[in-house]
Amino acid sequence: MSDKETPEQQRERLRKDELKKNPTGNVNDAFNRANNCSLVDLVGFLGWKGTGILILIIILGFIINSVFFH
Repeated sequence: MSDKETPEQQRERLRKDELKKNPTGNVNDAFNRANNCSLVDLVGFLGWKGTGILILIIILGFIINSVFFH
């Protein structure tokens, strides 16, 4: 196997390095990208725990809405 990175791997590595260097600026970027329909960046920023919490909040909101407002 070759030790060279593919362009996709290099982009991903650079993106992760940028997240480590500037976390607060990237929070804003992630939420702005979410407004522009890029869920991949938002989920990538939140990680698996944050994504699980977000899904849990959505499910609980749906249950509360259906119990109290219908």
